[in-house]
Amino acid sequence: VQLQASGGGLVQAGGSLRLSCAASGLAFSRYGMGWFRQAPGKEREFVASIKWSGGSTYYADSVKGRFTISRDNAKNTVYLQMNSLKPEDTAVYYCAASRSSRSSRYLSPYDEYDYWGQGTLVTVSS
Repeated sequence: VQLQASGGGLVQAGGSLRLSCAASGLAFSRYGMGWFRQAPGKEREFVASIKWSGGSTYYADSVKGRFTISRDNAKNTVYLQMNSLKPEDTAVYYCAASRSSRSSRYLSPYDEYDYWGQGTLVTVSS
């Protein structure tokens, strides 16, 4: 199983980025997907999740209204559209896959996930 995250970079505060995570080696359409992030010196934290069907999404309060998670099961890819970025959004962003078929609100815990991708760095300058 491989989860390949991409799309990170340097952006000014108020700007936008779209992260992508391409999955291979798993039945992608059967997996819930999530995005997490880890800032320097901090623990990894939940950002957003989406149910296998795409019909349910869930967000951390810190990104609600600014970030949007989506998926394209035909392309085995999950996305994270990040708007109105803030310096505190600076972190390495990770995508993860969960065998759980539960609603996305149950996919916030770290240990719900079975596979993790490598991170992609997002840096937001003030």
